[in-house]
Amino acid sequence: MKIVCLLPAATEIVCALGLRESLVGRSHGCDFPADVASLPALTRSRVDPSLPSPRLDDEVRRVYATGEPLYLLDEERLAAIAPDVVVTQAACDVCAVSYEQVAAVTQRAAPAARVVCLLPSRLGDVLEDVRKVAAACGVGARGDALAAALGRRLESARPAHGAGPRVAVVEWLDPPMLAGHWVPEAVEAAGGRPVGPAPGEPSPYATWEEVRALQPDALVVAPCGFDLARTRREAGPLAPTLRALAPRVLLMDGNAYLNRPGPRLVEAVETMAAWLDRRSMDGSTACALPHRA
Repeated sequence: MKIVCLLPAATEIVCALGLRESLVGRSHGCDFPADVASLPALTRSRVDPSLPSPRLDDEVRRVYATGEPLYLLDEERLAAIAPDVVVTQAACDVCAVSYEQVAAVTQRAAPAARVVCLLPSRLGDVLEDVRKVAAACGVGARGDALAAALGRRLESARPAHGAGPRVAVVEWLDPPMLAGHWVPEAVEAAGGRPVGPAPGEPSPYATWEEVRALQPDALVVAPCGFDLARTRREAGPLAPTLRALAPRVLLMDGNAYLNRPGPRLVEAVETMAAWLDRRSMDGSTACALPHRA
């Protein structure tokens, strides 16, 4: 079987299912496990992701307003690979190539391929997507086992004490956005009380005053698409603002963990749980913003 994954979370799911050797193509954003970098990338972005946050947001809005796709899919390369399964998504056209685009291109380039579309909006959907991908790839039992193991880790991460601190999660810094979709339930699984969007709701833009009005006890900063080093760079100039919003601020590698609806989302929950419970945590995943410069 030949599998193409057009979003990072799907690549991680396929590899976690033990199907790395069946993976023959990926998206430009697929970066874990590290050895998938050797696979051909079938997509590319029409917007430079290295732009500063406000310029990047403006460029995404500009391209989106034209009706043109943010990502390009290499039809010739897809045809040459001739995959049996193509895994894509319909959760966010800004984060990855759209389902409609993938379906149309695959129909022309690899009509025999089965297109598997993931649409996670809640934490439970992420576990169901593991099962969905596994079933499409003919390893349903592995999917059940992996989903069950991830579910047990989520249950183990939840502290035994009652209601925890009020937690707001910032998904973009300039302009500010609050994290929706599966993130509120991830916060709850970590022992916090999420404030902001309801579980399953899209991530809305917000002002810092609106974030302050939520009265968070703790603030998690995990910009979508940014690793921890870039998060620290872009959060640095905003440190006084962030510290004024909540007594405690955590900077996270949102790209690899919290924003990515794959197996490592469980690690994000475990990291937040350790931080909220004031236990030690993996410094490569997140770091606390000091109270003073």
